[in-house]
Amino acid sequence: MPSQTQRALGILHLERGLAPGAPPMSRPGSMLDSATFDFPTIVETVPGAWVENVVRGDTALEPAYITTARRLVERGAVAITSTCGFSIRYQEAVAMSVSVPVVMSSLLLLPALLRQMPPHAKIAVLTYDSTHFGDNLIEIDDPAERARIVIGGVEGGKYWHDELKRPAPLIDVAAMESDVSDCIKRIRASHPEIAAILFECAGFPIVAMAIRRMVKLPVYDIISLCRITMASLV
Repeated sequence: MPSQTQRALGILHLERGLAPGAPPMSRPGSMLDSATFDFPTIVETVPGAWVENVVRGDTALEPAYITTARRLVERGAVAITSTCGFSIRYQEAVAMSVSVPVVMSSLLLLPALLRQMPPHAKIAVLTYDSTHFGDNLIEIDDPAERARIVIGGVEGGKYWHDELKRPAPLIDVAAMESDVSDCIKRIRASHPEIAAILFECAGFPIVAMAIRRMVKLPVYDIISLCRITMASLV
């Protein structure tokens, strides 16, 4: 049995257009920042997985996700996650291909979060791109439960545009916070019943604390899910 210090979270990372061998750029609070978690992480880039084709749901990426996840397990990962919530499209394929827990997206938290709140309360899902966010990503079959989920996206904002550049620049935290807070204000104005927020985008945890202070509501993200998963193992 490996020791606690050997147990690591395996992170499937998207292509960023950086030079081969260049370390991934990160901000405090991000999945790739060494101080974010109190356990080791291992990062592998999924070949060919760029923001635009993962968000679109390119099925041709499935073999690359599987191969990269298996490589992470070979390197010692005891759980697998990803740096893009839209990678939930590959959740089933990866989970069937490795023998460790797989949590590709914070969206996996939705069924549990809905049951934590009264029936009239709603959850806002903040996504990188709502134009590509279909019901197939959340798989909530009950129409009454689906009606409790409000989708808001930051498409068209500075962060959205920056993520499509090759190479992608270091994240502009102020711009991200502005994009996210503006989106939340819009959807809360239309849905005052919102009682919690779930970040689909794995980049948004960088501003999670600022958003919690602003909205005074629970904010969940992929960091939350990864900590739960690793706490059950380590």
